[in-house]
Amino acid sequence: MSNEKENVALGSIAASALMTIGKLIVGILTGSLGLISEGVHSLLDLAATIMTYFAIRIGDKPADENHPYGHGKVESVAALAETGLLFLTSGWVIFEAVKRLFKPEVKVDVTWWSIGVIVLSIGIDLWRAAELTRVAKKTNSQALAADALHFSSDALSSGVVLVGLVCVALGWAKGDAFASLGVAAFVCLAGWRLGRQTINSLIDTAPEGASDRIKAIIADVPAILHVNHVKVRPAGSVAYATIDIAVSRSLSQERLAKIRGEITKSVQAQMPEVEAMVVAHPIALDTETLHDRIMVVAANHQLSVHHITIHQSPRGLSVSLNLEVDGQLAMSEAHEIADHFERHICNEVGEEIEIETHIEPLIPSTLDGTDIGAGNLAPLQDFIETSLSRIEFVKDVHDIRARSTGKGLIVLFHCHVDPDVSVSIVHQKLDEMEVELKKQWPETWRVFGHTEPLI
Repeated sequence: MSNEKENVALGSIAASALMTIGKLIVGILTGSLGLISEGVHSLLDLAATIMTYFAIRIGDKPADENHPYGHGKVESVAALAETGLLFLTSGWVIFEAVKRLFKPEVKVDVTWWSIGVIVLSIGIDLWRAAELTRVAKKTNSQALAADALHFSSDALSSGVVLVGLVCVALGWAKGDAFASLGVAAFVCLAGWRLGRQTINSLIDTAPEGASDRIKAIIADVPAILHVNHVKVRPAGSVAYATIDIAVSRSLSQERLAKIRGEITKSVQAQMPEVEAMVVAHPIALDTETLHDRIMVVAANHQLSVHHITIHQSPRGLSVSLNLEVDGQLAMSEAHEIADHFERHICNEVGEEIEIETHIEPLIPSTLDGTDIGAGNLAPLQDFIETSLSRIEFVKDVHDIRARSTGKGLIVLFHCHVDPDVSVSIVHQKLDEMEVELKKQWPETWRVFGHTEPLI
C-alpha cells in the first residue's frame, strides 16, 4: 500500500513538472496572464506534490518510542503547507489581474499551441485527479487527497483560462484578466476546503459520525453494560479510537480480554482505518448477591475462597468461609491476610456483618498421585456400588478409581441420576455416602462423584 501511494505521488510530480514547463513557456510567448498564472499555479503544485511525496514516505513509518501514534500527522502538516501555497498563488494572480484591468490593454496572442497546452493540461489534470482520489480513498491519505484537490482545481481553472483565451480571440481583450480572476477564485476555494480539513486533523477534530458508527458496531457485543464514550482522533491515514465501556466487575480478566478483542475485531472489520483501544470500567450490578460481592473482593486481592456460607443470625447476617493461603506461612502472617480480607468485605457490604474465616493451606497446583492396587480398590468399589444402589434416583455407578497422594486418598466415580431430581438432593445424598466412606477409610482426603442425567 505504501508503494502504491509513493508511485502515484511520483506520477503527480512528473505531471506537474510537464504542465508547469508547458504553461509558462506558452504563456510568456503569447503574453497571456491567464496562462502565466496557470503556470505559476502548476509550479506551486509541483512543490506541493514533492512535499506530498516526502510526507507520505515519512508518514508511513511505523510508530516508535517518540511517536507512539505514528507519523501520520506529517501528511497533515504537508497539506497545511500546500494550503498556504494555494493562497499565495491566488494573491499573486489577483494582483496581476487587477493591474491589467486598470491599465492599457496588453496584447495577448491566441495561438493554436496555447489552446493545445490548455486542453492537454485539462486532460492530464483530470487523469491525475481521478488516480489520486482512488488511492487517497483506498489508503485514507490526507496528503494524496490534497493533491487530488489540487489537480481538480487545476482542471477547472484551466477551463476558465481556455474560456478567457477564446474571449480574447473573439475581440474581448480583458477576457484574459477576468479568466485569471476566475482561476484565483477556484484556487481560493480549493485552499479553503483543504485548509479546513487539514486544521481539523491537526487539532484532533473527530471524523464526522465516527463515534456514532463505532457505538453502533459494538452495540451487540455481549457483556457490555453501556458505552460511556468513544473518542476518535485522526493521524494521517489512521484514526485512533478510545472506547470507554462499563462491564460487570465480576467478570474474569480472561473474559474481559476476550471482550476487548471482540470489540477491536468488530471495529477493524467495518472501519479498517481505525485502531481501537478499549478501556473497561467495572461496575457493581443491582443483581449482585452477597456471595458475588465476596467473590469480587477475593478476586481483587487474588485470594482463593470456597465454602462460602451465608446465614441469618439474631444479630444480623453472618458469613463463614474457607480462605486458602500458602501453607508455609506463619499463623501470624496468615491471620493478617484474613483480617485484611475481612475488613475489605465489611467495607463492601457494611460493618454490621459477622464474618468467620477458616484458614487452610493452599493446595498445590498439581499433586503426585498413584493408583491404588486392585486388591485395595475392590472393597472401595463394593462399598460405593452398594451404598449408591440404595438411592432410588442413582443408576449405573461406574468408572470407580482411587489414587494415593501426599494429601491422602482421592476417590472418583461416575454415575447417572434421574434428570428431574434437584441438584441439592443429589449433592446431599452423595455427601452422606462420603461421610460413611471416610469412616471406614479415614485416610480418604477427597471424594468426587461425577453425575450425569439419565437419558
